[in-house]
Amino acid sequence: MSITNEPERVRGRFLVTGVVQGVGFRPFVYSLARELGLSGQVGNTAAGVIAEVEGAAVAVDAFGHRVRTDAPPLAAVATVTFEPVPSRGGTEFAILDSTAGPGRTLVSPDVATCADCLAEFTDPSDRRYRHPFISCTNCGPRFTIITELPYDRPATTMADFPLCPDCTREYADPADRRFHAQPIACPACGPRLQLVQPGLETAYDEDALAAAHGLLVDGAILAVKGLGGFHLVCDAGDQAVVSTLRKRKDRGDKPFAVMAADLDAARRIAWIDAAEEELLTGSRHPIVLLRRRTGAAVAEAVAPGNPDLGVMLPYTPLHHLLFDQPGPCVLVMTSGNLSGEPIVTTDDEAVTRLSGLADAWLGHDRPIHVPCDDSVVRIVDAVELPVRRSRGYAPFPIDLPVPVLPALAVGGDLKNTFCLGDGQYAWLSAHVGDMDDLATLQAFERAERHLEDLTGVRPEVLVADKHPAYRSRQWAELHADGRPVIGVQHHHAHIASVLAEHRHQGRVIGFAFDGTGYGDDGAVWGGEVLLADYAGFERVAHLKYVPLPGGDAGVRNPCRMALSHLRAAGLPWHPDLPSVRACARAELELLAVQLDRDIACAPTSSMGRLFDAVSSLAGVCHRSGYEAQAAIELEGLVSSDRGLGRYEFAVTGEEIDPAPMLAAVVRDVLGGVGPGVVSARFHQGLAELMVTLADRVRAVQGLNTVALSGGVFVNTVLLSATTRALTGAGFTVLRPRRVPPTDAGLALGQLVVAAGLAR
Repeated sequence: MSITNEPERVRGRFLVTGVVQGVGFRPFVYSLARELGLSGQVGNTAAGVIAEVEGAAVAVDAFGHRVRTDAPPLAAVATVTFEPVPSRGGTEFAILDSTAGPGRTLVSPDVATCADCLAEFTDPSDRRYRHPFISCTNCGPRFTIITELPYDRPATTMADFPLCPDCTREYADPADRRFHAQPIACPACGPRLQLVQPGLETAYDEDALAAAHGLLVDGAILAVKGLGGFHLVCDAGDQAVVSTLRKRKDRGDKPFAVMAADLDAARRIAWIDAAEEELLTGSRHPIVLLRRRTGAAVAEAVAPGNPDLGVMLPYTPLHHLLFDQPGPCVLVMTSGNLSGEPIVTTDDEAVTRLSGLADAWLGHDRPIHVPCDDSVVRIVDAVELPVRRSRGYAPFPIDLPVPVLPALAVGGDLKNTFCLGDGQYAWLSAHVGDMDDLATLQAFERAERHLEDLTGVRPEVLVADKHPAYRSRQWAELHADGRPVIGVQHHHAHIASVLAEHRHQGRVIGFAFDGTGYGDDGAVWGGEVLLADYAGFERVAHLKYVPLPGGDAGVRNPCRMALSHLRAAGLPWHPDLPSVRACARAELELLAVQLDRDIACAPTSSMGRLFDAVSSLAGVCHRSGYEAQAAIELEGLVSSDRGLGRYEFAVTGEEIDPAPMLAAVVRDVLGGVGPGVVSARFHQGLAELMVTLADRVRAVQGLNTVALSGGVFVNTVLLSATTRALTGAGFTVLRPRRVPPTDAGLALGQLVVAAGLAR
């Protein structure tokens, strides 16, 4: 846009869209206009930020350029459109009250406490010294407190906290860091902490903090209110209390996340490289999966049998206050819920639903409007790999490679997230959870209504997985209200998801490796090689079907999956194999009858179940207490020695036969080869297999781009080895970077596939 040929004094209206509300955009525009000598006004609307500026043509032209290039750090400018308007004269620049109306703006995710606020927070002379709710334009809650748009204080859960005179002055001053920062408050006018402890009077503010510190030091479990819900918190170094929490929460062996007091404390328990440090300390402050240090002062019960730790740093002022007295410098910080239930968000609900889990409740009276769990990420080859995309990321939109009709994709049943789309944007929800609980379904409905309100999307189409028994699909059919419900095959959605985030057009060779997905032939798919684009897919290869004995029972017992794979490969159940030793005689006899007579055995091509089988054969994990435990523990034992070789697979037509690989595993295990070497050879063999398969498809189809998706690719060893091998063979590799490869990313793929089918 250039208007340098306009008259000397001109006026123009700029509409700026994107994440431009709640991020200091209006004061930025005010300062920029004043710097350029422009008069006019700026305001929030439902369509975005509208700025009218008047002055010298060259200055207006510069404004149009710099409003995009110099935007505040938390802003994400999507478009800047200009139209000339009649001059009005004047010398002042005003910031207008927000106005409602048609259109759409984008909401900022919640942001960790910024350095400026932390400096005030730790300064005894500052009026916000130790204020548990300190925030400014550059940090604090956003998504979890917004009730409607445009984003102003009356449209947040801070509406019931009138500003004191000092905060009012800051809020109204365009030169102040807290100008129109909707969550701001101070000790005189803001929310209050409270500690509820059975049998004792409620404690407030500093008394509540002092009591909470004492409880943590004494080995208690606290429920602590965060940005998007409650955490259950205890001393991560205390084996007894962590074990108690694990038992109360019915957690099995699934790892807990921990929060370290600061980066130095995190370095004492885990190895941290530059990319991981950037993630830990950035504005999002996710949980980062890190390699545990030997001898780390963290109880074994935090992450049993797992070489990694999920570590995060304090991201709210209250978190910082938990560490400011002598006591634990690493705390377990896990979602406040029973396993399988949604995270608790209200103080009253916490006291009831977390009764029996927590010994005391440290909450406050600022409501959480929508739940938002912590995000989980890991670094693979210096590149971010999202595992759970939630706090700090949601509801930041994904810009789409293809336009979509207004639609709602409801995702899957595990790790559910849903996705709203319209035009060039898709909005993935925060983590909802597993859809096998009524409370989770209710949380899904509330979150879906909230995201519709924030985005303005009114779905004309619903999209769901093809599995007829998925609760997410049943929800879509129940709530269709005359709208079409489009079914999308599970693994097609996985591949389409990674294509969409890379904005890729055209067909690819897609590897969709996961644990479970409903196949078009009614079998349980999961080891799939697809020729795919948004409009469709062709299954060109798959792992050979083997029986999944007992459905979920087979998933929970990797030893049974190992024996099923051996039977399918024609290999004997040698009594010295760990998988055989893990089963009692009666279990072995029953399993043999079940497999031989095909009783309650679904055929599966699942790569996840093959990982289970190898894990059990190697003696790593025979009974799984949480999803993918066997595979995670197998990955964690991979030997770092080079030149260990690889196991071979056979490929016949469209079938990938693991029989040669399994025979080699059995030979190694019976020969005394350790599980670390078995794991390394299995991972390397699988990576080389994928190159072989991709080469075969390329020779026929001429395709040179490979897409990787599905929960198996959360495995860093496999993802790294596969990427390296495929790249070395001349392929372009698309791997997840913004959206999880697990079922948490399904909804985005469903959305773009539905758009492709519609075209």
